[in-house]
Amino acid sequence: MDPKKSTENGVEASIASNDEDLYVCDQYSVASSVDSAAEEMLRNGLDPVLDWPSPDIYSPDEDCDLQQRKRSRRSSTCSAAGADGRESENDGVSTERWRSSDEADVEPLQLDFTPVQEPGPKFLPSNCSSPLQFFQLFFPKKTMQSIVGHTNVYGSKCKDVGNPWLYLSLKDLKSYIGLVIYTGLLKCSLLTEYWRKSQYFSPSFPAYVMSYQKFVTIANTLHFSDTIEDEKNYLKKGTAAYEQLGKILPLYQLIREACKTHFHPFQNITIDERILAAQPRTGLKQSMEDKSTDRGYKLFALTDCTCGYTWDFFIYEGKSCASQNVGLSYESVMALLDENTLGSGYKLFVDKFYTSPTLFRDLLYKKIWACGPIWTNRTGFPKTVVNRLSKNAPRGTMRWIRDDSLLFVEWKDSQVVQMCSTFHKAFEGDTVQRKVKCDTHRTLVEVPIPAVVLDYNRNVGTVEPSSFITGHYRVLHKPKKWYQCVFYHLLDIAVDNAFILHKLVAKRKKTKSSDTEDIPRDACFRAYRNGWREQV
Repeated sequence: MDPKKSTENGVEASIASNDEDLYVCDQYSVASSVDSAAEEMLRNGLDPVLDWPSPDIYSPDEDCDLQQRKRSRRSSTCSAAGADGRESENDGVSTERWRSSDEADVEPLQLDFTPVQEPGPKFLPSNCSSPLQFFQLFFPKKTMQSIVGHTNVYGSKCKDVGNPWLYLSLKDLKSYIGLVIYTGLLKCSLLTEYWRKSQYFSPSFPAYVMSYQKFVTIANTLHFSDTIEDEKNYLKKGTAAYEQLGKILPLYQLIREACKTHFHPFQNITIDERILAAQPRTGLKQSMEDKSTDRGYKLFALTDCTCGYTWDFFIYEGKSCASQNVGLSYESVMALLDENTLGSGYKLFVDKFYTSPTLFRDLLYKKIWACGPIWTNRTGFPKTVVNRLSKNAPRGTMRWIRDDSLLFVEWKDSQVVQMCSTFHKAFEGDTVQRKVKCDTHRTLVEVPIPAVVLDYNRNVGTVEPSSFITGHYRVLHKPKKWYQCVFYHLLDIAVDNAFILHKLVAKRKKTKSSDTEDIPRDACFRAYRNGWREQV
């Protein structure tokens, strides 16, 4: 059946055959239950449940005159109350006001950090020392053999009668993965350039490992599940029993479990969104404006802030029924944070998409702290404008409101920043250097900075290398099937996590290694390349 394409508000979907993409336009499909306006908000980093525009909430850059008019309306409402002095329904809000940095705040109760396991590398074999051995923790021999078997079955079905399928061996798959990692190191404009032989440019490694035709054949026929089970699952399309991730599910579950088995996070953790580079078009496909990859599959990952290790993750399969009550951002965090597996006393740093008073209060009930920037129109953000930052406030000015366990902070940097936290004090005397215009030139001055902003910037910045690697180190060959796109990202996660484990173990043993001491992570890929080359 030929793919049927439809476009609505920039969202493209397709109905594909059994051998290609997921069925996405079926009336019972999970992804098709999402209205276009909600999906548009998700692609822009907003939660449709929590971020619908509210006329009662003003932006941080509003005019002082506008704030004054708002306060005047509230004052007139107060004066219109009964003679008995009873307040009207809205008067409770008018008593709330933003406080300045010179007003004292009460420090929140500090929780004890009690992880279920000791943070750091866990359950590593005694002979695990080389980068390749660490990688095999995520892709063990049994898994590789399973991929070889499924690929051979699928390839024999797809091959023409006159051109018989040449069965793959375990050595072939290892060689292929080695070349995939190699293409992430050496960037070429075309895949054929890696096998080019000329006087000026001729990489020797790819041709030494396998031919170009064999590489393309493996890339086109990679399969990770039982074809019989795929056919059974296909018959369930349009029902709740249909598994959208069926063709990648075995490997997907194995990598997730391996990530959690061999490492336990340190106290500071974060949840970030990633986009898996994608060529095919399915119901899983999303986009994020601030990511380098315009279109792809959205993945939510829990990452350790100390070292950048990806501890757990899941692929967004479409808007569920429950997300209409609490929102996708709430569900994503709760799906990744299990206090029974992690422990208590963890500090979670999230971005605007996830931050909400409801989520932070529920996390505190689980004895997990949280902080992050927050949208001003998010449900639960203070509505009062009394003593709020004006548009022309000087750099370093801050305001704060405490609502029981929640602290809301506004701070003027180059722009106004809004933060929410359950474990910070409003102001602890910290400063940061900023350029401020004085007369005709700009000079560096020390400006006050809230503790929540300073702590957030220190921790969230450490996860960027992980997002960078999983976003850019991809095979140049564009996969034709959605589950192959997922496979390459799983491969990226395995390589990155293996490198981090290698580095942490070397540090624990106090050994100096050229692959682990303050060098770019490209060295890890070179180590894997050399490791695979020794076996082929």
